[in-house]
Amino acid sequence: MHLRILTVYTVLIACLVAALAVPFARAYSSHRTGQLLLERRADATRLAELADQAIRDGYTTGLVQEVSRYHGLYGTAVEIRGRDGERVAGGGAWEREPAERALSGRTTGSVPLVTPFGPGSVVIAEPVGRDAQVSGVVLMRVATATARRDVAFVWAAVAGGSLIAVACALIAARRLARWILRPVTELDLTTRAIAEGRMDARVRDGGHGPAELRLLERRFNAMADAVSTALERQRAFVADASHELRTPLTVLSLRLENLEPHLRNSGTVDYAEALAEVDRLAELLEDLLELARVEAGAAAPEPIPPAALAARLGTWREVHAARGLTLVVDVDRAGPDAPPLPAPAARIADIALDNSAKFVPSGGTVTVSLDAAGALRIADDGPGLAPEQLAAAPGRFWRAPDHGNVPGSGLGLAIAAELARSCGAELTLRSAEPRGLVVELRLPVG
Repeated sequence: MHLRILTVYTVLIACLVAALAVPFARAYSSHRTGQLLLERRADATRLAELADQAIRDGYTTGLVQEVSRYHGLYGTAVEIRGRDGERVAGGGAWEREPAERALSGRTTGSVPLVTPFGPGSVVIAEPVGRDAQVSGVVLMRVATATARRDVAFVWAAVAGGSLIAVACALIAARRLARWILRPVTELDLTTRAIAEGRMDARVRDGGHGPAELRLLERRFNAMADAVSTALERQRAFVADASHELRTPLTVLSLRLENLEPHLRNSGTVDYAEALAEVDRLAELLEDLLELARVEAGAAAPEPIPPAALAARLGTWREVHAARGLTLVVDVDRAGPDAPPLPAPAARIADIALDNSAKFVPSGGTVTVSLDAAGALRIADDGPGLAPEQLAAAPGRFWRAPDHGNVPGSGLGLAIAAELARSCGAELTLRSAEPRGLVVELRLPVG
């Protein structure tokens, strides 16, 4: 839009300047051409009077001397011819069309327009004689170098002034476009910040721009405040509900456990299922609380060195070994001086390893690696996910159709995705070769 405003405004100003400059330049050329014609036609009239007297008297010696003197003084070729076309004096100025017009009794009323590019000379013809008794013609070939130089100077001044006017208009157009679009720029920066997760970003009202766009800024801020408030209330509700449900759930779990000595053998299976459901509900509440904390920006801010991450992930070896899995941890990318990783990276790795312990069959291998480009990968050789399931897996409460009987809340990858966004990283799921799943966390540069 900025470029369009500049283009439209500049084109309009250029057209206006051209509409003023071109007629002015042409008018001056016409004025200078008329001035040249009047100056030289006066001389041609005087020579025509002398020629008329000389032709009537039959004595042309004085006329020849006058023509020669005039040519030497002004450098203008003058040629005088009689009624039948015979040369009387001078030479070098003959041109048929103006000569025939002068012999018919008409004087030269106009010459070609003088511009910096030509013509190099013009011919002025004046009839010799009075009334209908034309006895000859005076032809003058007038050089236009001086007139063309004057016209070129004025045209250059007009062109320079026009360029200055267009440049000033362009500067004014840039300021005008910046003033008009400043609210739009602020809106763009604010919406980008909100899209990146900074829900407290707001448009600064600096008093710049049209009143309509400033009103749009205020309404956008009001909308952002309303959305932010609604999200905060939703997160607070989830956190409060999860927190308040933990106490009665704990009491329920204790009471169920106290009922075990009073059970009959026929109720043992139902009792075990009831306890499993209570444990599942407790796990779901814990995941909901963690998700609410992550969305509220309460993730641990302290970064973690690669060596500490390797030690933390090493504790999962026993869990995987108990399930018949091999865990390989290779996160030493640059030795002890390697830069630390964002704190959420460790929790994301925990979630991925927990999932691999659940879904990878016995005998499989899980590999955790960190390369120099800043990508943390947790790859396994388990069954993996179908291509259409990879995009849906980070959704809340999503579970694969064939994993319905596996313990879990369906919030693990959703929490991992929120954690990745909180530290500016990108979490992606893709299929491994020849089979399996790769959870990749591409960390922000620096």
